[in-house]
Amino acid sequence: MSGQRPESLAALRVRAGAIDDESALSELAAALRGDPRAGARALAKRCERKVAAVHRERARLALLFENRRRLRERGARRVAGVDEVGMGPLAGPVVAAAVVLPDDPELPGLDDSKKLSRAHRERLAEAIRRQAIDWAVGEVWPEEIDRLNVYHAGLLSMRRAVEGLSRHPDHVLVDARTIPGIRAPQTSMVRGDSRDASIAAASIVAKVHRDAIMLRLDARYPAYGFARNKGYPTPQHMEALQRVGASAVHRRSFAPVARVAEV
Repeated sequence: MSGQRPESLAALRVRAGAIDDESALSELAAALRGDPRAGARALAKRCERKVAAVHRERARLALLFENRRRLRERGARRVAGVDEVGMGPLAGPVVAAAVVLPDDPELPGLDDSKKLSRAHRERLAEAIRRQAIDWAVGEVWPEEIDRLNVYHAGLLSMRRAVEGLSRHPDHVLVDARTIPGIRAPQTSMVRGDSRDASIAAASIVAKVHRDAIMLRLDARYPAYGFARNKGYPTPQHMEALQRVGASAVHRRSFAPVARVAEV
């Protein structure tokens, strides 16, 4: 009706903020572009930027799944992504995860675990574990790390993760490594956790799993601040090492720990 008052800008902003559907957002932007109010036209541009961001995210996610799509076209039905975390800390285990994703998982914002906030990472880890066809973790603790060296401990954690799957994968995608001793063919991808969905999912599951371990270790060894530093050599951690010495979960082959560990 010609005499009807236009919707207030405040109400329009609330409505635009609540819309998740791309087509509905585009329709609102088109309607706002014809509104004579400057505030409405500015809101139209915000809606258009939001639609463009949705397009970019869809394209990014499609690219993340491209490697797995090609492997599936060649007959690899169960493609596992594998990644490890915890190579640099002075304490706690190295942890790897292996994840076999379904065809069309709902994992908005999936990315390398290092690029995500803790809250987003934990939400995604729960969604990955719930939706995955299969997943497993592998742990290597300091005694083995000290015996093997941390590089080989990382490889062992990956092998344990793959071997922990309920069925052997048809193909394994690995972040910048080749895992010895597994039967499945594998592809090593530099920066794989940023380039492949399955490896990104594994990086998230491994990171969240290891962080939970470090929280438990913090309760047992409160002097070192493991809940905050996750075993990395922060100033508080280094001060505690000097003050109280190394704990049972410190890596004695690492130089800062070796300097204070009892002989």
